Amino acid sequence: MNHKTTELAPATRHFSIQLSPTPRGARLARRLATERLHAWDLPYGVAETAAQVVAELAANAVTHGKVPGRDFLLELRTTDGDKALRIEVTDTRGDRLPCRSETGYGLVLVEAFAGRWGVTEGPVPRKTVWAEIGLVPGPGNPGSGASGALTNPKNP
Repeated sequence: MNHKTTELAPATRHFSIQLSPTPRGARLARRLATERLHAWDLPYGVAETAAQVVAELAANAVTHGKVPGRDFLLELRTTDGDKALRIEVTDTRGDRLPCRSETGYGLVLVEAFAGRWGVTEGPVPRKTVWAEIGLVPGPGNPGSGASGALTNPKNP
């Protein structure tokens, strides 16, 4: 008897939840993301780094993307065959795109922790702010054992 086996590609992990656009919703986003990411057994340090990114993006959605009565959406997923973690926060203020502020550190932190980040506009009235964190050891991937994105200027 001849059996042919096919190796399946690893399943992409996905988590999605709609939350109220309140400080409590932003805190809940971080807590739920942390729990889910620990359950996924990601490389050391990734869950903590991702939790910081989730906290910043959720806080921005609550502070700058809030429309009364409209929730924001948090999505986490692994991509590229579990080589990256993608974090997305969608709010209903597509007319207010994020920008680096001189008074806040939110997007500066996201930029430091994530390998890439950006904004996807639409569908109207929404926008999605996303960030990707590498899961494979290498330069710039937090928790990978390699040097991170931030360096000490006195000791590069």
